[in-house]
Amino acid sequence: MTSISEVNSIPKTKKPSDSAFKQQRLPAWQPILTAGTVLPTFFVIGIAFIPVGIGLLYFSDQVKEYIIDYTDCNSTNYFLADKVPYKCADFITHTPHPNPPCICEINFTLPSHFNGRIYMYYGLTNFYQNHRRYVKSRDDNQLLGKLSNDVSGDCAPFAYEGSTAIVPCGAIANSLFSDELALYSMSHKANVPLLKTGIAWPSDKNIKFRNPEGDLKVAFKEYAKPKDWTKYIYELDPDDESNNGFQNEDLIVWMRTAALPTFRKLYRRVNHTVNGFGDGLLEGDYKLTVNYSYPVSAFDGKKRMILSTTSLLGGKNPFLGIAYIVVGCICLLLGLTLLIIHIKCSKSKLM
Repeated sequence: MTSISEVNSIPKTKKPSDSAFKQQRLPAWQPILTAGTVLPTFFVIGIAFIPVGIGLLYFSDQVKEYIIDYTDCNSTNYFLADKVPYKCADFITHTPHPNPPCICEINFTLPSHFNGRIYMYYGLTNFYQNHRRYVKSRDDNQLLGKLSNDVSGDCAPFAYEGSTAIVPCGAIANSLFSDELALYSMSHKANVPLLKTGIAWPSDKNIKFRNPEGDLKVAFKEYAKPKDWTKYIYELDPDDESNNGFQNEDLIVWMRTAALPTFRKLYRRVNHTVNGFGDGLLEGDYKLTVNYSYPVSAFDGKKRMILSTTSLLGGKNPFLGIAYIVVGCICLLLGLTLLIIHIKCSKSKLM
């Protein structure tokens, strides 16, 4: 029997135990890069990527777009001396908030038929929705319909008006896009029918945004509206009660922040069930009417209206197709270069 003194006298060692894991005897696969493995990989990637890129470019080119920059459009209801029209951008900049409506109209011509489903987008440039503090500036509990006078600290300085909580609070909601866009068809002598619903992600509308129970006006009456809004949240869509409050799809679309400073967001869908618009928009003359209220001059931004069709892969996006083709060409070029080097080196060794 070993005594305690004998155990203490056994010299300690830092040698790992004799196991397969600690002695690194586990089976392993180590790739060996040879010409026979590297060259086929480059050629396979190149041959696979180029046709995929061409296909992506083809589907992207099938999408038709028409873009109008209306940032500096002239007012039709406000004039300077000698009936010189005000620019709406200047008018809303120099008029105290809340601004009276500034209306501008732009005539344009669609150069060809826009067949299939047509979507209207608004686009902004130089607007950094991806800023860290901007992205955090919201109260998700509030957006789920759980209203209280105690809001998230992330909403500051758009959290309270005096001692009253702002609903919805935060910088994202406060900067909600407020221009109202409408289209008029000269050939049909009628407004293009536009739908306000079906523009938000179903997962957002059904899960992330909920209205409080009961009458919306009663539920929201104890709270203040965002500082830059002219309407209360229960007045966003007076024609459709189901599209009001936190369930308003314009609000939901805006609250999904963009990743880049130049972006577009879905604004409306053309209603193809109306006679004359079942096949899309016909070639011809149209008029864009803008209720201009959203300021962009403070951050040197631009505003655009985009009409677009779609393809099997969605909207127009040539970047992905170009990227596949470029990567495929680089792989083929590298493969050919390495093949030539390999052949020359093999011949020199034989000599």
